[in-house]
Amino acid sequence: METTLRGVGVSHGVAIGEVRHMGTAVLEPPAKQIPAQDAEREQGRARQAVDAVAADLTARGNLAGGEAQAVLEAQALMAQDPELMSDVERRIAVGSTAERAVYDAFAAYRELLANAGEYLAGRVADLDDVRNRIVARLLGVPMPGVPDSDHPYVLVARDLAPADTALLDPALVLGFVTEEGGPTSHSAILARALGVPAVVALPGAGELPEGTVIAVDGSSGDIFVNPTGETTARLESAAAERKAALAASSGPGVTADGHKVPLLANIGGPADVPAALEAGAEGVGLFRTEFLFLDDSKNAPSEEKQVTAYRQVLEAFPEGRVVVRVLDAGADKPLEFLTPADEPNPALGVRGLRTLLDHPEVLRTQLTALAKAAEGLPVHLEVMAPMVADRADAKAFADACREAGLHAKYGAMVEIPSAALRARSILREVEFLSLGTNDLAQYTFAADRQVGAVSRLQDPWQPALLDLVALSAEAARAEGKSCGVCGEAASDPLLACVLTGLGVTSLSMGAASIPYVRATLAKHTLAQCERAAAAARTADSADEARAAAQAVLSGE
Repeated sequence: METTLRGVGVSHGVAIGEVRHMGTAVLEPPAKQIPAQDAEREQGRARQAVDAVAADLTARGNLAGGEAQAVLEAQALMAQDPELMSDVERRIAVGSTAERAVYDAFAAYRELLANAGEYLAGRVADLDDVRNRIVARLLGVPMPGVPDSDHPYVLVARDLAPADTALLDPALVLGFVTEEGGPTSHSAILARALGVPAVVALPGAGELPEGTVIAVDGSSGDIFVNPTGETTARLESAAAERKAALAASSGPGVTADGHKVPLLANIGGPADVPAALEAGAEGVGLFRTEFLFLDDSKNAPSEEKQVTAYRQVLEAFPEGRVVVRVLDAGADKPLEFLTPADEPNPALGVRGLRTLLDHPEVLRTQLTALAKAAEGLPVHLEVMAPMVADRADAKAFADACREAGLHAKYGAMVEIPSAALRARSILREVEFLSLGTNDLAQYTFAADRQVGAVSRLQDPWQPALLDLVALSAEAARAEGKSCGVCGEAASDPLLACVLTGLGVTSLSMGAASIPYVRATLAKHTLAQCERAAAAARTADSADEARAAAQAVLSGE
């Protein structure tokens, strides 16, 4: 008998197949004492296991490339954290086995993260994955992870670690469903990059029996258990229609009545450029430069290394627009040479632009490298600062750009409610705004993007978030400047129409989403988008806002 479950759809498409569950987590090692003379040998075993896991995570990142590489390299750094390793060795010195010492040291660190504010609490899943991999290696048991199968299946898990998501084979894994996570979690972002349909935050997903046939609608978030032939046919027909619309869609982003909405790509480095070009991106709306800094958490990359990486991206978009975000360090992206180790709440502390203003030499080197990388190229370079709170922040960043001799447009990211509320003031110092809807939602609703329990508040359809987008867009229009969206909200085709109706002037997203957004925009006029935006803002919940916009755009 068919039943329907509802989670949060985070990656478009339909997947129909049998359930396969993620490999079980590592069992807790027994607590047994070792003789003192064995301590040195056990410490050596622990170090070897940690190094092996870090190397494996780095290798997986190199294979995956792009955003996945940055996430996995961050996990590798987590595995080799010197304070954690010192705690492991201390526990072994007083009698623990290597595996038990790792388990207990990570448990203590896990508790610290869980109590350090919602932002860092969201890193607990990543930490658990690192612990499980190290303990599995020490115990000599198989790594927890994606099941082996000769036939395609739908993967079901409590949550998916980035190391597993990054290397999923779309030919085997038709789609995935998780109990935890949110629309902007690492797994959701990587699923969109892979083009794999996905639904997250589905309570009870782990109770779906192995081998049960389910249909996953990654757009609506609906899961049909034991779907009828009629449901299967309807979903497959809808998927075929979307595919045909995508195939017929090409060229720049534009509404049905000719209103231009440039569609740009979010990238993490040169490795992401081919997919962006293939998808028809009109440029780059968010070049995350953190990936360069994750190779060595103790030292900033040289100016020469930065110039090489930046120029590779700039050369790929002649006459196009490339928006570079300067280093966004802190909170979930700590760097040893920049990030304070003792902040009680890093998400609300020194991160983003605040970190760079505290270390002006790092900002100066990056801006100088960007200036050199752009020399002689016809590209339209724009550079923006993360975590801008007010006009003083915007002025400090613009001044730094001018002092570095950077010939580009200077902009500010709107990720803090204060920046949206005072957008017009900020625009007197910079030339454009770019809305990072992931962090803007996080700070507006005090809801961590990695925590499934608060995913309702991370929904980009929340009317309060739409109000902040509208405020920013209205300020930009009043000042005769641009206001784009580079957060994951832009990847939702229906929401892209609403954002256009709110006055947003460009949309940037993972390359895989560009064809979907392009095809949907082309079906609707600007006036329809404006009516849908107005309808969404009158709603009192994300679900009501989505339904109201859908009703307008479908002509109901």
